[in-house]
This record gives sequence, C-alpha cells and structure tokens, in this order.
Amino acid sequence: MSRGGAAAREAAQPQDRGWAWMVLVAAVLLQGLTLGFPSCIGVFFTDLQHDFQATNSETSWFPSIMVAVLHAGGPLCSFLVKRFGCRFAVMLGGLLSGVGMVSSSFCKSLSQLYITAGFITGLGSCFSFQAGVTALGYYFVRWRTLANAMASTGVSVGFTLWPLLSQYLLDDMGWRNTFLIFGGILLNCCVCGAIMRPVQPASQSLLQPARPGEEPGREAEEAQLANGGSSPHPEIQRQARTACFRMLQKYLAFDIFCQNKGYQIYTIGVSWMMLGFALPHIYLVPYAIHSGVEERRAALLVSIIGFINIFIRPLTGLLSGLSVFTGRRIYLFSLAALLCGLSNFICVISAKFSVLIIYCVITSIAMSGIGALVFQVLMDVVQMESFSSALGLFTILESITLLIGPPLTGLLVDITSNFHCVFYTSSFFLISAALFMALSFCALERKSKSKEASKVPLDNPSRCQYNEILTEPQSERQSPPAVIYITSI
Repeated sequence: MSRGGAAAREAAQPQDRGWAWMVLVAAVLLQGLTLGFPSCIGVFFTDLQHDFQATNSETSWFPSIMVAVLHAGGPLCSFLVKRFGCRFAVMLGGLLSGVGMVSSSFCKSLSQLYITAGFITGLGSCFSFQAGVTALGYYFVRWRTLANAMASTGVSVGFTLWPLLSQYLLDDMGWRNTFLIFGGILLNCCVCGAIMRPVQPASQSLLQPARPGEEPGREAEEAQLANGGSSPHPEIQRQARTACFRMLQKYLAFDIFCQNKGYQIYTIGVSWMMLGFALPHIYLVPYAIHSGVEERRAALLVSIIGFINIFIRPLTGLLSGLSVFTGRRIYLFSLAALLCGLSNFICVISAKFSVLIIYCVITSIAMSGIGALVFQVLMDVVQMESFSSALGLFTILESITLLIGPPLTGLLVDITSNFHCVFYTSSFFLISAALFMALSFCALERKSKSKEASKVPLDNPSRCQYNEILTEPQSERQSPPAVIYITSI
C-alpha cells in the first residue's frame, strides 16, 4: 500500500523529476525539428528557381510564408492547448508538418508549394514547437530556467544538421524526394508529442481541455442558438461582442501597446528589424553559389552559424543575467542587432569562402545575442501577468514583416541583378532598428529620471522607464505557467 501511495503521489506531481526529463528530451528534438527546419530552405532555393522558372522574389515567398506562419500561429496554438491539451497540439502539428512536406513533393507550381510547405508545414511546426514549450513549463517548476535553456539548444543543433542533410539528399535524390523524406522525419514530432502525457498540477489541471463555461457569455449564446432563434436577443449579442473583445484583449494586447511606451517602442523596433533579419539566412547560400562557391561548401556556411549558436547562445543568456545588466538588457539587445547589421558588409566586400566563414562567425555571435535576449527584454518591458497577451501581438506584427521582407528584397535583386542588395537592405533595417530602440529607451530613461527628480523622492526609485518583474520564485510555485508564444529567433 505504501508503494502504491508513493507511486500515486509521484504520478500526481511529476514536476522536476522522473518523466519530466523525458519530456525535456522530447522538447529538444521538437525544437530541432521545427525551428531548425527553415534554416535548410536556402539550400533548395536555386533548384526551385530553376525548376519552376521563377524569379528571386517569387521563390522567396516560400520560406517567407513558412517562417511567418511559424510566428503568427501562436494565438491559434494557445486555443488548441487550452481546449485539447499540449499532447494533442504537438501531435497535430507533427501530422500537419509531415503532410505538408509530403504534399509539397508533388507540387507542380510554386503557388502550390506556398500552401503545402509554406502554410501547412509552417502551421504544423508552430503547433508542435509552442505546445512543446508549454508542456515543458508544466513539467518543470524549480528547474524551469535550466530546462528551457537546455531545450533551446535543439534549435542550434537543428540549424547545424538540417542544411548538411538537405545538401546530401539533394545531390543524391533531388528536391522532390528530399521533401518526401523530410515529411517522414517531421512526423517524429508526433512521437515527441506522445511522450508529453498530461499532468495535473495541485491547483488545477491546465493541460486538460478547457471548459466551455470559462468563456464569458458562451453558454447563453449556445443556449440561444440551440433554441433555434434566428435573431438572437440584443443582450446575447452584447455578451458575444464582450466575449470577443475580451478574447482579443487577452491574446492581442492593444491596450498595453497604447499605454506602455516601452512595449510600443520595442514592438515597433523588433518588427522593423525583422524586415532585414531573415534576409541573409535565405539568400546566403544562393549568393555563395552565384559567386562560385561549391554547393556543399555553401550549405556548410549555414551549419557553421548553427554550430556556433550551440555554445554562444547559453553563454549570452548567462551574461545577460548578471546583476550589472539589470535594467540595461535593451542596450545589449540593440548592440547585438547593430553588430548583426554591420557584419553584413563583410559579404559585400568579398564572396570568397574564407571571407564568408568570418562573416558566419561574427553574425552567429550577434544572432545568439538577439535570440537569447528578445523575450527577456520583453519580460522587462511588460509585467508578467500581461506577458502572454503582449507576446501575442508582438509575434503577429513580427510575422507580418518577416513575410514581406524577403519577397521585396528578392524583387530588388531581380531588378538590379545584384545580390549585394540583400546585405545592404538587411544592414539598413538592422542598424536603424538598433539605433531607434537604444536612443528611444535612453530618452525614456532620462524622462523618467526627470519626473522622479521633480517629485518627492521614493525609497526605491526605478532606474529605468521599464521595470523588471521577478516572478519566478512566487508565480511558478503558486500557479502553472500561462500559454505563451515563442518565435524562432
């Protein structure tokens, strides 16, 4: 009886032990399979362009749609997790990703590829990745920070291996058979999802399907529709509108955007930055091949970026966590964006393989800083209770610029017949965004200090316009984490 009671208690509270570490392994694999996957698209860029007789702009819509949907699908993933649980969302995402890539191997036009590999695979990757991160948050409380840091290494590993595997399969089988094999590989997300069995925290089961009664006004509306009323009562309509407004307010923080200057500046700055951030990732391999670099060596460039990220990103996260950077992480983020923009001029100087390796090393260090700090800065700007909804609007605006940036730059390359336009454009957006965010937050800090000087001195005046809310010791223990949206930066 005692053994049975101990087993029951362990099943009821699996956090930070036992099966939680298997879930962590599954989360690492998920991040490598989903977030790391778009890194290999540049390997197929030239072949797709030749087979479909398409321009650079038309071909670049394919990776743009995939990455944009991967970012923008957060609110829909949140609904699935709340309604059906993390395991269902991860397995559904794996199924969509696999079906999308298998279908793309039979596509006869780029427009079909936009739907299959772009939209369907991108949406499936979004479901699998973000639901996997959410499940990881339920399984880890005390070691949650460590678990998320370890899981993020899967992105860098995928970033390293996907391009090498893509080039190997492309040389032997062609892009159609390679996409077919990729469909089978991505179906392994379903296996990872099966590992993430539901858990029930002590307070309540948030991994179980949400109850319909939790949505305001929904029961009354359903009752009215069940009665066959073709014209609902005005009160029911008002309740429905209120429910829709509350849902939008919950997932899209327009009120925070209007009231919080720090969040407003940061969201605009990052969205502007994303117009140029993804350009080198998409065009680096085509640019190297166009400049005479052998195809296998060109694919190796992307893998070099991912390999360095494996080591630099955790170090950057540890560095930014030092107390000396408290309240100043936005400036570290701006510095990383500035370095990333300046590094693009190396590609303009020369397209030799040795020079491109130097570019990959420098830009990988800068990318590690951006990836490690982007969400931490957002947590500094907004309060944690508003983080989920603030991140929803943040990722949607970010996905819009990620969608339109590469095709517009591809159009510029088609007009000028010069790949240098890619790196000039990327540098412009990255450098201007970095300066905008750094100078704007500096102005906010000075304004905040001037206001504090004119008022009665407080016991603990804030040193910056935005406050850091340290929620881990209390909120993680008192309540399970909210469903959040994570991007592939």
